[in-house]
Amino acid sequence: MTYFLDGGKDATELKEKFMLELERDPIWRKDDWPNLTLPEMRERTMAKARLIVNFLANEPVHVFRARMAVISTVDPGFWTRLGVHYGLFFGALQSQATSNQLTYWVQKGALAVHNMYGCFLMTEMGHGSNVQALETTATFDEASDEFVIHTPSLTATKWWIGGAAHTATHGTVYAQLIVRGKRHGVKVFVVPLRDPKAGTLLPGISIGDCGKKFGRDGIDNGWVQFTNVRIPRSYMLMKHTQVKRDGTVIDPPLAQLSYGALIQGRVAMVVDSGNTAKKALTIAIRYGAIRRQFASPGADQETKLLDYTIHQHRLLPLLAQTFAMHFAGREVDAMYTALMEQLDSVQPGQDMTTVLETLKETHATSAGLKAYCTWTTLNLIEQCRQTLGGHGYSEYTGLAPMLKDWAVQCTWEGDNTVLTLQLGRFLVGCCREAIAAKTKGTRAKLGAGVAYLAQVPEILKRVCPVPVDAASGEVTDAMAVLDPSILRTAFEVAAACAVAKATREFETALSKHMQGVSATNKKARAAATERAHEDSAHARFVAAKTHSMGYLFGKFVDGVAKAPADLAAPLHRLVQLYGAHAITEHAGVFLTSGYLTAAHVSAVQTAMNALLRDVRKDAVPLVDAFNLTDFVVGSPFGAKDGNIYERYFERVTKLNPPLPKAPYFESTIKPLLERGIQDEEYPELED
Repeated sequence: MTYFLDGGKDATELKEKFMLELERDPIWRKDDWPNLTLPEMRERTMAKARLIVNFLANEPVHVFRARMAVISTVDPGFWTRLGVHYGLFFGALQSQATSNQLTYWVQKGALAVHNMYGCFLMTEMGHGSNVQALETTATFDEASDEFVIHTPSLTATKWWIGGAAHTATHGTVYAQLIVRGKRHGVKVFVVPLRDPKAGTLLPGISIGDCGKKFGRDGIDNGWVQFTNVRIPRSYMLMKHTQVKRDGTVIDPPLAQLSYGALIQGRVAMVVDSGNTAKKALTIAIRYGAIRRQFASPGADQETKLLDYTIHQHRLLPLLAQTFAMHFAGREVDAMYTALMEQLDSVQPGQDMTTVLETLKETHATSAGLKAYCTWTTLNLIEQCRQTLGGHGYSEYTGLAPMLKDWAVQCTWEGDNTVLTLQLGRFLVGCCREAIAAKTKGTRAKLGAGVAYLAQVPEILKRVCPVPVDAASGEVTDAMAVLDPSILRTAFEVAAACAVAKATREFETALSKHMQGVSATNKKARAAATERAHEDSAHARFVAAKTHSMGYLFGKFVDGVAKAPADLAAPLHRLVQLYGAHAITEHAGVFLTSGYLTAAHVSAVQTAMNALLRDVRKDAVPLVDAFNLTDFVVGSPFGAKDGNIYERYFERVTKLNPPLPKAPYFESTIKPLLERGIQDEEYPELED
């Protein structure tokens, strides 16, 4: 199973090699993290950068990516701190710079991290998701052939900038391009921030520290303000929009091509969701297989937590979700790689219709999946933490800090609610396109992930073929409802129903807002369209979440279909469990679609207990198949040998040695105990 999940024996051995190297290098020690101060945490995090940069310079890209995938599970703070430079700063150079500009910055040290450490300055105090409304300005000065970067207000202060507080020497700044008084939208500029030799700020640059955060304290997030900072015109990244020496602005014919950089980060978070969920479940399921609580009448010993039906309901559906995210992450990563290869091979004059359709679908799908998977993993970590009982509140058992480190995934790289609404808008557009094609007697050409919408409205009339007994009103074969083909159709019909509802709400609102608007008034018509989208926002949100839930299931089924025959049975049960849990938790969505009846849903709920008992037998081997070493898991409760109490007590006492008396006994405790009480009045015992 490990080889299948990793993609082969070679991949597994490479992963094991990286885990062993990290475990044996004292710089990656992490058992004492809860006791470190903020400066200590940041210093230790940054000390790892030099080591990893050497690997980057000497390893093939696919090997280095595999190394970083392991590191992201071990130390998400460091992964982010280095990722800000490579994924965001250098990623912006790759996606926004011309080939000559990219060569220039590579020669300056951007790739080798030599005399340069980058940060990514997009988010402002007053704006995050609404990138087009950023306030920082980049005004072109024709006389000097320079751009003037300026922070015009407090809310324009760049905020939460990873690496800015102490480290970054350069940054890719997102700012409003202004040429001859006219705004041309948000563009990207490389701005030097610090002298790399002295570490001091350059003229016009003000930087401060955002301080203590909820998690990922190894990252030095900071704020940045610019006061009329001048940079050469060539420091504007001009792969798409160009500004000539005379001030002529040339906009790209296909602005959508700049989406690639956004998609990369979102795809990475889908993959990371699965990896982090594996770590959390390894802790919770191994603990549940060891911890005993209460004994059944006549039993010799107490019952393992994992043998309780309610505990299985709490944990095992999360295991199915984790496998689903694993396979979805693999598929989406492959989709993104293929898309970027297509974009890189585009030739002048080439028909871009197919490429742009794929780009739009991948952009929308990755946005929805990023939101759905990071939300799912946040909930999963918290549920796993609670299954540890009181011990889950301890930093030393691993899940509390994991929860704090993960929470940011739901708001950075796009707020999850906003991203979900973006997917919802795309789905409504696809549905309208499908309906319009039907009226013309044709069929809409939609991407594979949304192809089911081309069947609207016929798909909404489908009903589950599993029979319901007329006499009892019940389904006689409950497991038949959990056949993957039945479940797949159930997800598609549910999603189609939700999207169709959102589309109807949008059309109704659009008709209302378009009343009295001239067909030639483009600005007013655009405003009416936006109001219609807002009026149907909640329906779009529900449609997008339902679509993502079903998309994940589809990729899960596709992934399991490629498994060796001897792995089919346990994986098939997980597929069924994912579907059964989704139907149980979102019964309203499935019942509304009409494909499943109340009898079908009731049958699924009944079948859950038997299915969970079967999955429970596989639970420990399945998390063992994740093949995470004790060092990577980082929790005494997730150790493979099961010695949870000995390891837990050892860690707590090692990092908190018993003291003869409290260090603040003399200053606070003793004065409390020895205070004079002759003047204090107390109620009588009878009172």
